Amino acid sequence: MSNIEPITFNFDTVEGISLNQLNQHYKLYLGYVNKTNTIWNILSVEKNYENSNTTYSKMRSLKLGESYALNGVKLHELYFSNMTGESNKPHGDVLALISRDFGSLKNFYTRITDVALSMRGWVVVALDSMDKRLHVFGCDSHDMGSIWNAYPLLVLDVYEHAYMIDFGIDRKKYIEIFFNNINWTVVNQRLYMFNTFNLI
Repeated sequence: MSNIEPITFNFDTVEGISLNQLNQHYKLYLGYVNKTNTIWNILSVEKNYENSNTTYSKMRSLKLGESYALNGVKLHELYFSNMTGESNKPHGDVLALISRDFGSLKNFYTRITDVALSMRGWVVVALDSMDKRLHVFGCDSHDMGSIWNAYPLLVLDVYEHAYMIDFGIDRKKYIEIFFNNINWTVVNQRLYMFNTFNLI
């Protein structure tokens, strides 16, 4: 089985969050990459999973670890890539969707902030395939709160490890700084990937 290779991000483009904070956070991401590779290699080599059950078994432990680690990889990659590379001025088709579904960019930021202050782990702005509208979803953990068939456009990490070095317990200030670092070109590129909905 092939291993996941970590992505390198240019943290020099991020303003208001220190390089130390970002590098420490990146190390956690590398840990999720390594754990995902470990689990996948075990699953590809070991063939004996008899006595599997829903209380405690080797397969249950591996699969729970897999969803947690792999979502940790994917969410961090989405998060880091949508806040690096500059292009911080809101623009494009995603801005039109925000106006349609939230009324204004201010309302959109307010909803993200409210969700971010109420969640322990993640905020995911996604285009849902059911109603073809933008939603701000909250997740307490990597593998808790995910919505299937919803396509992530913007991801915000609100675990304490994302901001404690720079902001202490001032999560709201961190969220404000995040808004200033959103790479709207990346967000629009994600939207273009899912333009089969004919929303554009």
